[in-house]
Amino acid sequence: MSTFHIEECHKQRIREICDLFANAPGELINVLHKTQGELGFLPEEVQREIARNLGISVAHVYGVVTFYSFFTMTPKGRHAISVCMGTACYVRGAEKIVDELKDQLGIKVGGVTEDGEFSLDCLRCVGACGLAPVMLIGDKVYGRVEARDIKEILKSYQG
Repeated sequence: MSTFHIEECHKQRIREICDLFANAPGELINVLHKTQGELGFLPEEVQREIARNLGISVAHVYGVVTFYSFFTMTPKGRHAISVCMGTACYVRGAEKIVDELKDQLGIKVGGVTEDGEFSLDCLRCVGACGLAPVMLIGDKVYGRVEARDIKEILKSYQG
């Protein structure tokens, strides 16, 4: 799955997160969400550690991670960009937004820039159809985005 090597500090933090949710198997999604928030992604070794702490199978953890599009097994950029490809966004030009981002960043969907600053992904639906097309950078939502806006938006994230 990945070349990530889990270190003792990661294991300790995962134990703390699992403890926070009383090591309850029913809290798996919360544990995964918090862990991904801290580590940035959920590679195989992290999933194994979570399974061990919650007393559930790795297959169960993997199934949840791969079912929900929010979770990722690959590292993301410091500024993770997601473009909504739901019907309203797609009809209103989301594909042009994605193409412009690929050109500006020099990466494909699913990629990370060489400097690790940006990653690019697509989502099924953000639930902000009235603002279509919608793009997220981290938790910030950009609505009614046009391809000509991309350069300025990206510039605001570059140090």
